[in-house]
Amino acid sequence: MDTGLIIAAAGGAVIALLLGIFGGGGSVLATPLLVYAVGITNPHIAIGTSAAAVAVNALAGLAVQARAGRVKWPCALVFGGAGLSGALLGAQLAKQIDGQLLLGWFALAMALVGTSMLVPRKADGMANIHLTTSMAIRLAPAGLGVGLASGFFGIGGGFLIVPGLMMATGMTLANAAASSLVSVVVFGAATSASYAASGLINWPVFAALVAGGLVGAVASAPIARLLAGRAALARRLFAVMVLLVAAYVAVRAFGG
Repeated sequence: MDTGLIIAAAGGAVIALLLGIFGGGGSVLATPLLVYAVGITNPHIAIGTSAAAVAVNALAGLAVQARAGRVKWPCALVFGGAGLSGALLGAQLAKQIDGQLLLGWFALAMALVGTSMLVPRKADGMANIHLTTSMAIRLAPAGLGVGLASGFFGIGGGFLIVPGLMMATGMTLANAAASSLVSVVVFGAATSASYAASGLINWPVFAALVAGGLVGAVASAPIARLLAGRAALARRLFAVMVLLVAAYVAVRAFGG
């Protein structure tokens, strides 16, 4: 088996593991993994491939959360539906930008993800919410903006979707994290479809990422239980790792 595919599968497992444990942020590691470890020289192909893999892995996670009854479907569909056009527009804009410059912007997105993970989140909120007109009015523009960012950077966008859902509806953190997966799937599918139409997806690497991701998703549940008592510390350490990778990407992108 090709070494690059082995690295992609291992990386996919780690990313899915991190997503399962921390509920977001891990997908931003996919593009740097493909560029600097797997060896995909075209940043656009790396972004398109990672977006496709993130969408598939998020779909698997969504199925689990839906069975548990944590997804607030009306709110999630309004947010995701409003962001669909934004994701398509963002992907189209990103394809027009030089690859190295795009990696520089991607490093900025990673820095924002890492910083957001260092901010404590309140888990309280209303578990029994119902979509109202005023909620929809708040959800739609937020979804459009997050979809645009998600499509541009080729990331799931969960670090923006979760607080967006909580602020617009008042739902709990658990419900927002579960409901955010609807948008992650929609935005990832739209972004990867745009890149696929331009021939900018490496399908063997995509398959390796997904295969590894399935293993990581299965392993995440018992590890999350083991870390339950130290979740805050583990999240901070992960955030620092994301920030360090962001700095590395920025140096490589702007330093040659």
